[in-house]
Amino acid sequence: MNYKEHVVQRDRHRIYAREYAGEDPMTILMHGFPDNLHLYDRLVPYLSPARRIVTFDFLGWGASDKPADYSYTAANQLGELDAVIQQLAPAKVVLVAHDASGPPAMNWALSHPCQVDGLVLLNTYYCMMPALRPPEAIFLFSTPLIRSIARPVSQMFNNLIFRKIFWWQVGRFFSDQKARDEFLPLLYRQFEATPSTRHAFFGLNEDLRATVRSGSGKIQRLREFRRTVRIIFGDADPYLFLFCYFINSRLTAMMTMPPMRPKRLSCPLP
Repeated sequence: MNYKEHVVQRDRHRIYAREYAGEDPMTILMHGFPDNLHLYDRLVPYLSPARRIVTFDFLGWGASDKPADYSYTAANQLGELDAVIQQLAPAKVVLVAHDASGPPAMNWALSHPCQVDGLVLLNTYYCMMPALRPPEAIFLFSTPLIRSIARPVSQMFNNLIFRKIFWWQVGRFFSDQKARDEFLPLLYRQFEATPSTRHAFFGLNEDLRATVRSGSGKIQRLREFRRTVRIIFGDADPYLFLFCYFINSRLTAMMTMPPMRPKRLSCPLP
């Protein structure tokens, strides 16, 4: 598909973005980790040209800058999202958040409710919940004591162990072999690049628990949120879908909406 490339300035760093022509309000698709904007390659054709679409790489990922001296946190991702919106979408937006982009998307929506036309949450998280269970690789690199061992071990033998962990863990999210063969090398390429996205990966893992604790302190603000919210979970997610009814009910209760049956996605999207 045809798209227009943008460079969004975030202080002295550059964020890479793509814009697909269509009608407003602009829909902004955000990736999690360890992904990049290619996460939506198969979805965009279904949305554009009917919708004006923007995809972008958070700093540290994909084609965006990967500064070594940058603090890779959900709070900084919030600032990166704001920079993209300020430059490309001065009017209302629909925010689509997947995985780790959930907290920055929801926090931006809470701070700018009048600019939000809709909020779509795809297999994501925000606050402490009994059913919240991270994937094995995320558990290894986000748990304080364990990560102090897992990180150096994973980098042994020229990052061979890390590479095997990535291919096993991320590969579990692809039910379609053809999609797996196409997207796994595409997503892993950023880890082998120079500079590498490993710094962002490890930084966001270290920040994960603090991010979830922070979200738990904003439940009242979620209850007061009055914009349209859609919560969509893929039914093949080995970690979240088993608990999606619980999560959906909890989030929708916070937003004063009646609990809805989650929308089911069975197509082999990456």
